[in-house]
Amino acid sequence: MLKASYPYFLANKPEAPNTDLVVTDKYTGETATRVAMADADAIDRAIAAADQAADAMRKMPAYQRQDILNYCVRRFEERFEELAQALCIEAGKPVKDARGEVTRLIDTFRIAAEEAVRIGGEVVPMDITPRAKGYSGMWKRVPIGPCSFISPFNFPLNLAAHKVAPAIAAGCPFILKPASLTPIGALIIGEVLAETDLPEGAFSILPCRRDGADLFTTDDRLKLLSFTGSPDVGWQLKAKAGKKPVVLELGGNAACLVDEGTDLDDAVARIVFGAYYQSGQSCISVQRIMVHDSLYDAMRDKLTAAVKALKMGDPKEEETFIGPMISEKEAERLHGWINDAVANGATVLCGGERDGAMLQATLMENVGSDQTVNNEEAFGPVAVLSRFSDFDAALEEINNSDFGLQAGIFTKDIYKAHKAWDELDVGGVVIGDVPSWRVDHMPYGGVKDSGLGREGVRYAIEDMTELRLMVLRNPEA
Repeated sequence: MLKASYPYFLANKPEAPNTDLVVTDKYTGETATRVAMADADAIDRAIAAADQAADAMRKMPAYQRQDILNYCVRRFEERFEELAQALCIEAGKPVKDARGEVTRLIDTFRIAAEEAVRIGGEVVPMDITPRAKGYSGMWKRVPIGPCSFISPFNFPLNLAAHKVAPAIAAGCPFILKPASLTPIGALIIGEVLAETDLPEGAFSILPCRRDGADLFTTDDRLKLLSFTGSPDVGWQLKAKAGKKPVVLELGGNAACLVDEGTDLDDAVARIVFGAYYQSGQSCISVQRIMVHDSLYDAMRDKLTAAVKALKMGDPKEEETFIGPMISEKEAERLHGWINDAVANGATVLCGGERDGAMLQATLMENVGSDQTVNNEEAFGPVAVLSRFSDFDAALEEINNSDFGLQAGIFTKDIYKAHKAWDELDVGGVVIGDVPSWRVDHMPYGGVKDSGLGREGVRYAIEDMTELRLMVLRNPEA
């Protein structure tokens, strides 16, 4: 069970000046707990503390940063079920998915602990010209300084971890704004970090209103902004961020192509998972399913039967696969997209009904390319089925999107696999599986409206560090 209330963390310490933020159980709609909200003054104090902590964080030896991260791993393992149940309540995430996310939280901190002691550099040969005779060079990575993080509601633990763990590994103090709908996971991370010997001011975790969060973006004492969330908000923040580098992970409408010769039973099992796990509220959820003509009818029948069989209900029950969307407003939005598509000739193969925040797992076909449910990010339990006959044309159709995060290609043809890798304008191509697949050490991110930069611990550390060159002259050479 959740506590009655939670403080925020300012400069490593819990503070509870209020309990203004109500966090609801997303399935029942009832109040689950209350959380302290930070105002502009608290955010300013947190930034000042991070600025003061920058030197101590920079000087912290690698083994000590590794020890802190490994300590977090042990504590998350000890609090595993508490973290999973908190996710289940605050996010409405089916409990099996919640446990999977806790596992990924642990993986991410473990990977960061490994990376903390191998942030290296290299020697740069300088004698490429006679005028550089006697010179040598080398570079190393140094922490960029205080970082600003804004994380979303759909993976409250793991997407916060993908910012927090690399920052500790790199030696950067940070302030984190968790999503107001789902702040508890981040605050439990804060409870664990507060048990460590991180320098005072090294971290602050501050739920706050959007207007109060402006300092997270505009304050020049913050040297990097990393945001995960909606494209509209992400690009607005980038425009306001000033000189600081910005990393954006903004979502998509991921396509999955099923080529001729594919094992249908395997593809169906993976696509059902990829499209509907955690009620489709993932930026790499399978949204567009493109099936070769030779397999289309059989694929449609198998998919429809499998989606119909998904259990919908209370996310706390072990067998539940489809839980509530994050809010009734979001369920209304997506239900409206489904109805608009039907009004314009689309067919609902299964699902399509809504009760409050609960939207049935929905599979559609004959959806026009101009329909919102096809070309915008659905971010819910809806997938659109279409057919193709020409592989190259299908790749072009996948690229016919404002987004470019990941794509999945089921094919047994190695030449087609490489062609997809060459031609698709996305951040990642997954062969033989769904675009929803991710391991936490891999470079992850997108192009076009899907964002800028890459997550994955090693790649986040690169963003959170800067290259510093030293050149040596030997006057006797």
